[in-house]
Amino acid sequence: MGVIVKRGIYIGLVVLLAGSLVSCASKETPVAQAPEACATTSALAHSGKDVAAPTAILTEKISTITLKTNCGDIEISVDQTNAPVTVTAITALARAGFYDASLCHRLTTAGLFVLQCGDPTATGGGPSSFTYRDENLPAQIENNYPAGTVAMANSGANTNGSQFFLVYKDTTLGSNYTIWGKITSGLDVVQKVAAAGVVDGSGDGTPALTVAIESVVVK
Repeated sequence: MGVIVKRGIYIGLVVLLAGSLVSCASKETPVAQAPEACATTSALAHSGKDVAAPTAILTEKISTITLKTNCGDIEISVDQTNAPVTVTAITALARAGFYDASLCHRLTTAGLFVLQCGDPTATGGGPSSFTYRDENLPAQIENNYPAGTVAMANSGANTNGSQFFLVYKDTTLGSNYTIWGKITSGLDVVQKVAAAGVVDGSGDGTPALTVAIESVVVK
């Protein structure tokens, strides 16, 4: 169990045990393949744009939000019905270019399995220009944030801003994080980043593969 917040992630660590695999045909231990590298990005940590808070819930129907990253596209099917406030906010930020050339600053690989993005400062403490309420919170059950889930990071109740996390493997968390979408294409991109691990070899920190949101397409 852990808590995902804008200013840090606190994780209950687990020990994962894995056996080696042997090819039946060759009877040789296969050589581990290094994760495919991502394209070079010019994205750097920076202060985000000042975006005005939406004044009304979006009535335009939004189907997908696609993160165009240097590691590949991540297409998210949005849940506008159950998370209308969040989808309105994310759409406003995306269309204003808030997320453009921003680094995904945190990867967790022990206890919970997420890639966290949406903070242009790449510190985990950078806020968006406005905050809004929680909605569409899941039940407190096992694996309540299954692989492919996209949810908001926060620093307490009703403090959603710009930061969100992409779940690449079934994860159990407190039912405190607004779910606003599901990855329908590109989960393998997040899993590629996760396979490379954290830059210092720990279970929580900067991804070893630099991954940046170059732009966002809203449809």
